[in-house]
Amino acid sequence: MLNSSETAIIAAIVLVAFGILGWGFVRAKPFGKLGILAWLQSVVLITPWLLYFGLLAAGIYINVAGILFLSIAFAGLYIAIGRQLRAIGQEEMIKKKASERIAEQASQDSTQPPSTGNQPSQPEVMPIPEEDLSTIRSIFGIDTYFATETIAYQEGAIFKGNLRGEPEDVFDRLSASLRERVGDKYRLFLLENPEGRPTIIVLPSRNDPRSMSPAQKAFAGILFLATIATTLEAAGILLSFDFFSNPARFQEALPIAAGFFTVLLAHEAGHRVLARRHGVKLSLPYLIPSVEIGSFGAITRFESLLPNRKVLFDIALAGPAVGGIVSLLMLIVGLLLSHQGSLFQLPNQFFQGSILVGSLARIFLGNTLHSTVVDVNPLVVIGWLGLVVTALNLMPAGQLDGGRIVQAIYGRKIAGRTTFATLIILGIVGLANSLALYWAIVILFLQRDLERPSLNEITEPDDTRAVLGLVALFFMVTVLIPLSPGFAGRLGIGG
Repeated sequence: MLNSSETAIIAAIVLVAFGILGWGFVRAKPFGKLGILAWLQSVVLITPWLLYFGLLAAGIYINVAGILFLSIAFAGLYIAIGRQLRAIGQEEMIKKKASERIAEQASQDSTQPPSTGNQPSQPEVMPIPEEDLSTIRSIFGIDTYFATETIAYQEGAIFKGNLRGEPEDVFDRLSASLRERVGDKYRLFLLENPEGRPTIIVLPSRNDPRSMSPAQKAFAGILFLATIATTLEAAGILLSFDFFSNPARFQEALPIAAGFFTVLLAHEAGHRVLARRHGVKLSLPYLIPSVEIGSFGAITRFESLLPNRKVLFDIALAGPAVGGIVSLLMLIVGLLLSHQGSLFQLPNQFFQGSILVGSLARIFLGNTLHSTVVDVNPLVVIGWLGLVVTALNLMPAGQLDGGRIVQAIYGRKIAGRTTFATLIILGIVGLANSLALYWAIVILFLQRDLERPSLNEITEPDDTRAVLGLVALFFMVTVLIPLSPGFAGRLGIGG
């Protein structure tokens, strides 16, 4: 049975959830069928979360098969609604473009002097040489991008105008045309201006991201060696000795340290395989040493421009996906191999520290979790550490993997807001948790900035990627949020 405080919490969560959904419906209604379908997509995304946590709060446990069924069912529904939404949206876009085109033509016929034709206006001084500027203007056309105004911007130029086609197709055609005329000298960006209209910016290629300098590579190497040392120290702490004071016992710590390092390498390999597939260069990883758990992961920079937000999403998700799967397999295998007399003895409160770890432990260890101390295989600890590092990197902030995922799916404005919200939450939690405070400082000083815009910033990732991104964020929540003692007791974790 639920006590009064837990009932009040559940009621508050339900009221807030329905309040958000109701507010969304009111906001969506004026936009007609498009708005209602978009609202339904948000309902489909939030419903599995409400079902899972609501039933869990009520003491009803959903097993892995049930969770998988819910995920697949609602993901399919989300994709189906998305397809219908895009189909209706394309019809509306065609109608809107036709109206704009007619209005533009009428306006040009009545107001534009014959001598100017369709050439955009020019400022007196442009950072791009006149010959190059004329060549760049020649790539635009009535069937791709109708440029109406040229404005100097940094070392390049902004070309205001009207997009005449699908953003991805127009971008590909204009980029190919620019390469044919000027080679690799300039980069073309398709962005949205503050008013939300497509705008083209052309900048010299010398502004591309720079490769690591020898000093930066040396620093990355130093951090790599430091992370090896802190990983051995963390393993030693788990084995109840100080590695720095007893370096001769490194053979005892080596298996655990190697297991954890495997997770880090798998995470980094995921990033690099997808980056190589998309032709994107990555810097060497700056590993972040941590005596407590070995390492907090790595900071990896892009050394080339990203073609679009889909590529940003794929590279960002690949690391935590591979690292998370390796960690999860280690955890499950460790739970299967755990028995009375296993190497590690953990208090049952350990399994209350994470919804995901606690739920899996309940499945595989069963009534063993009633004991005050639970004997577990070392792979359980290694897998848990890997899941924590993966989840920390999936937080939706700045240049963390989670921040890149949010930026890829929802755009820079939403990514900026989630970064701010994440820092606020970490700051509050950090008052009682040193790990949260440390991570807030890392983000604030090293990772808070968003990634630079992609070359094609307008084309959004498809619905499948959007669902995978939400699954990744859901994974992060289930790893980092602990079970309350009351919920843990109903799951059978603890005495």
